[in-house]
Amino acid sequence: MGCASCSSGADGKPAGCKSNGYCSSSGCNKLGVFDWLTGVPLPQGQQPFDAVEVRFKNTRKTFYRCPPSLGVVPGDAVVVEASPGHDIGVVSLVGELVRTQMARKEKAQDTFELRKVVRKATQEDLDRWHAARDLEDETLFASRVIAREARLDMKVTDVEYQGDGTKATFYYTAEERIDFRDLVRRLSDRFNVRVEMKQIGARQEAGRIGGIGSCGRELCCSTWLSDFRSVTTSAARYQQLALNPQKLAGQCGKLKCCLNYELDMYIEAIKSYPSQNAKLKTRQGTGTHIKTDIFTERMFYGFKRPGEPFIMASFPVEVVRDILAQNKQGIEPEVDLNMVAAPAVPEEKVPDYENVVGQDELTRFDQKMKSRGAGKRGGKKRKERDRPREGAPSRAKPDGGGAEPHQAAPRTQGEGGARGGRRDRRGRRDRGPRPDKPGGPPPAQPPQA
Repeated sequence: MGCASCSSGADGKPAGCKSNGYCSSSGCNKLGVFDWLTGVPLPQGQQPFDAVEVRFKNTRKTFYRCPPSLGVVPGDAVVVEASPGHDIGVVSLVGELVRTQMARKEKAQDTFELRKVVRKATQEDLDRWHAARDLEDETLFASRVIAREARLDMKVTDVEYQGDGTKATFYYTAEERIDFRDLVRRLSDRFNVRVEMKQIGARQEAGRIGGIGSCGRELCCSTWLSDFRSVTTSAARYQQLALNPQKLAGQCGKLKCCLNYELDMYIEAIKSYPSQNAKLKTRQGTGTHIKTDIFTERMFYGFKRPGEPFIMASFPVEVVRDILAQNKQGIEPEVDLNMVAAPAVPEEKVPDYENVVGQDELTRFDQKMKSRGAGKRGGKKRKERDRPREGAPSRAKPDGGGAEPHQAAPRTQGEGGARGGRRDRRGRRDRGPRPDKPGGPPPAQPPQA
């Protein structure tokens, strides 16, 4: 979430951000830097560094000379010198960490050659700046149409207006050199601004646009990575990765930058391993190297003999060294390929809890479906009723005969025994109140002589 989406607070600072636009997590801005020198006092007699880092749209950052009398802090909107006119940006770093960043980017630390920060941005400057930024989307779509009509093999990826609205920078990508002199004339006449064309690469384009990588996190080029190094397929070969372009390519269409992150560790580990071109000569056949797993310190070899199926076996690094040492002496050792090739079965972890009440069942919220017609004719209930219970006496006769037939007691006219008794609204016969029901009439007494 960008700071532009937060409601404005005092002095143009975003009110929604508790750190006034300078979060320690760097989640609001692209290429955010955490100032770990904040609060560290300077040695006696040393003057604070009079340069600041100002962030503009997306990943563009520039260093400016700022007098200490302005008293700017990270998150302040400032007006800086531009060519021509002036621009508006947000201060991202101040203090000694700016000196470190300039040395890291090989910038001259002579602040007299830098452009100056004019003043803090006023409300009038901010209104003009936001009005210019509202035109960027419309200008981007219109410039793409103009470039298509000019039949130029290029792609306009982003447009950035200057703070005073007098200049617009068009960022584009192209495979070949583009002659855009006629295009600049058309864009200048169409938008009535000074036009500057700037070519960027595919990685810079992905960093400006942003996105989510295959790892589920934000792109490195839009969060912290600022220097792009060349990535080759040899980095994937060192890490034993399949050369699949769909998996190795990033959002920009190039090889992923993260292939270089662990490359040095793989190279150092493989140096201590036996040569991958060496073959293992055993009595079971000659083994050819397939891959190396540096985490488990095992090497995989394939054995193929005439008339026999292909066998892949894995050996520890020490065993491979011993076999190669014996091969140099002309000895072909005997190895058990079936025993070595068997993978280790991981142990099953016993959970430290038990599902006693069924809280972890996925179907605990599902309603139990009742079977239709089960209780209409009483078939299911009658079966359950006739089924003998455990411990109940059987109805079977002692001589092995069948069960005694159930004899129903004769019902009187008042109990609903007549077929023409009263019926309720559902058509059922009204049997009258039960004698044992509280509140009903007392049971009938036998006539006295």
